[in-house]
Amino acid sequence: MNKATVIGAGLAGCEAAWQLASRGICVTLIEMKPEKYTPAHHSAGFAELVCSNSLRSDQLTNAVGLLKEEMRQLGSLIMRAADATRVPAGGALAVDREAFSAYVTKAVEEHENITVVRGEVAEIPEGNVIIATGPLTSDALAEKIAALPGLQTLNFYDAAAPIVSGESLDMTRVFRMSRYGRGDDYLNCPFTREEYMAFYEALLTAEKAEVHGFDGTQVFEGCMPIEVMASRGEMVMAFGPMKPVGLTDPRTGREPFAAVQLRAENKEGTMYNLVGFQTRLKWGEQKRVFSMIPGLENAEFLRYGVMHRNTFLHSPGFLDEHYQMIARPGTYFAGQMTGVEGYVESASSGMVAGISLARQMLGLEPVDFSDLTAIGGLGRHVAQATGDFQPMNANFGLIAPYEKRIRSKQERYGAIAARSLNYIEALRSNPLARDFYPECAQDDEK
Repeated sequence: MNKATVIGAGLAGCEAAWQLASRGICVTLIEMKPEKYTPAHHSAGFAELVCSNSLRSDQLTNAVGLLKEEMRQLGSLIMRAADATRVPAGGALAVDREAFSAYVTKAVEEHENITVVRGEVAEIPEGNVIIATGPLTSDALAEKIAALPGLQTLNFYDAAAPIVSGESLDMTRVFRMSRYGRGDDYLNCPFTREEYMAFYEALLTAEKAEVHGFDGTQVFEGCMPIEVMASRGEMVMAFGPMKPVGLTDPRTGREPFAAVQLRAENKEGTMYNLVGFQTRLKWGEQKRVFSMIPGLENAEFLRYGVMHRNTFLHSPGFLDEHYQMIARPGTYFAGQMTGVEGYVESASSGMVAGISLARQMLGLEPVDFSDLTAIGGLGRHVAQATGDFQPMNANFGLIAPYEKRIRSKQERYGAIAARSLNYIEALRSNPLARDFYPECAQDDEK
């Protein structure tokens, strides 16, 4: 009987386990919660979203939107869960995080080929294994990983944004609107110049929580604390998460000087997170400073922002494009620890690792996802990046350029997306790909 172990039941681990189990592999999925929690985790459920509840753009002309559609076409559990639990977010895919976790947990626990074991792993198991323990890997296991041949481990830090109660917002100041008239899924807190400058000064002087080993330079640019952003210049926030472009304040009929956007955390709209406001301010300081945001003067903070360690591997030369350890065949890694950044990217790596390990165990050739796809482009970045290796979100720079010159960026990205999905469809329809895409075999039997 073919058996494999998956360590970690985050997005990557659950996706990897699902892909293995769907191909007839008996999977032992080990998750240390609820016996032990990391500083960022609070729920015993699988696939817990610890930062934002947004999986970012759902548009095919955006690389992460393309990545989502590729994963949908390949039978992703994570995408199925996200689509089933989505909440309004304009052109983005955001989810009710509790419903999302519950959906994934139920699907995994009820799969006949998956056995769930609760407890911490301190040793790397022998045999076929996928390590998907995430950026907050326990110290005991991290020590074992760090001792693997040819590996350099790196640390940086990222942060989560606060969440406020919807009913505590002052809706006489806050207005509902998405940028450029793309619906009304976001709430907006408009600033005058004077209000913005006062807020900026308060951020600069606010007291920060101590984070061991953090010196302000180790944070990933895509998850930068708002106070670090403010320290880089008084207008950096206004050109970043507080940019007012595409918004019109109905009270004035004009574009505000700056704006903080709030995104719904659940379908009921009872909770909102402050978009782009990851922070490591002390909780009392968060209450004081963020209450200066127009409309949040009396806001009830349901969760304050937190900052935590984020560990990732120096993957080039250590992992191949299928996320397999080069020096130890049959051992795979998945998730943010590989050097992909983001929920969807993490799930994508779990999908590739799960499919690849399953095919290896079944005696089949690995699938060439190719750099014609976002899935393949991420894998190649992890395996082949040069220079200072850093975590990477999905982007069109990772995908092979389009063969013909197209001046319009949107048209060019649209053509690349169409080419990618055609490639994915060719993989699915290949008679040799039955075990790569199990639904193909099932369809033939009907």
